[in-house]
Amino acid sequence: MTGSSPISPAVIEKLREKFGESFQENVRLSNYTTAHVGGPADGLIVASSSHELEEIFTTLWKYECPNYLLGSGANVLVSDAGFRGVVVINHARNIKIDMHHAKPSVWAESGANLGAVGRQVALRGLSGLEWATTVPGTVGGAVFGNAGAFGSNTAATLVMADILHPINGKEEWPVKKLEYGYRSSWLKRNPGQVVVLSARFELSVDKPEAIQARMSDFSNRRRETQPQGASMGSTFKNPEGDHAARLIEAAGLKGKRVGGAQISEKHANFFLNNGNATASDYWALIQQARSRVSEAFGVSLELEIELLGDFSTNMKSSSSKR
Repeated sequence: MTGSSPISPAVIEKLREKFGESFQENVRLSNYTTAHVGGPADGLIVASSSHELEEIFTTLWKYECPNYLLGSGANVLVSDAGFRGVVVINHARNIKIDMHHAKPSVWAESGANLGAVGRQVALRGLSGLEWATTVPGTVGGAVFGNAGAFGSNTAATLVMADILHPINGKEEWPVKKLEYGYRSSWLKRNPGQVVVLSARFELSVDKPEAIQARMSDFSNRRRETQPQGASMGSTFKNPEGDHAARLIEAAGLKGKRVGGAQISEKHANFFLNNGNATASDYWALIQQARSRVSEAFGVSLELEIELLGDFSTNMKSSSSKR
């Protein structure tokens, strides 16, 4: 859910009463995003467990308060104007590995680091999440956007997600109900409707040395092809049969800068913060990439990242930087 106007003073007071010092006000979101950009949120609460997530969102829904759940802070661009609502930082990170059934599995709360989950199951000789060890982000983010790499994705091993619904409460959603597509899901197509509390992935047994070899190969390939530094991750989805990075590079934009933001010279689908970038800098680069690729190749690039907050001011300021 995106907010367009400040939370009312009456609701702010109710949130103060409910959460006490845990409810922070006027917090800059640049401190919570991997791109290190973003203006202030009216309110911010940290959830340390799926139970706390349930309590927080039940309260926010009760007061019809605009809200947004933020995990690692990757794959999101927050407006310089910030967010008129409450951002919930997801630190629910419990992990449980089940090796007592014919098909082993791992259950993890939605704030757990996806790479850490992959590494933990690998140590037990469990295969299926090797690709995930190279992906920044949380389990909840992976479930939300069908994260993937190296020929696999979340949908390939996900069995079930625990979902919090504003009316129905907690529900178990099988993978089929999530309606997965390429970097897409029902959740991503209907943002803010429900909250992912946890997820279970089904795995297989393999030789630990074989699992480690695949993880090392994926990690080396990631280092060779993707840049270091502050970014949102992949900016655009790959068009069918092509790659966004190839198109952006072919359009002559590799290394292009606007303010403190730059299209990476190593991988053109990564937009880097060179130290003082703003959301409007990023937005200008996004619009240039879309425009140039459309003009040159007739391809409309679709964002993989999410936009949070009001971007009308970013649009105005970006037009002067082209």
